[in-house]
Amino acid sequence: MHAGQEQDRVSTRLACKILGGGMVGTHAGDMIGEIALAIQRGADAVDISKTINPHPTLGESIGTAAEVAHGSCTDLPPSKK
Repeated sequence: MHAGQEQDRVSTRLACKILGGGMVGTHAGDMIGEIALAIQRGADAVDISKTINPHPTLGESIGTAAEVAHGSCTDLPPSKK
């Protein structure tokens, strides 16, 4: 492995860390606490996606968004690149 490959892998890991979150909507205040906790605990997208949320709720959309960011979402069709 050369230095460029190692740097790419580190950049990918850093890109998954939760740096902030924004929500708009009627129940956004009910859900933002999960994002605040993730930031405080230094969680990444994998940590968020492994969190169990009740179904069906708006809160599970946070886990789905984390799965999309990580690339492990099975609930949506693959995005075109």
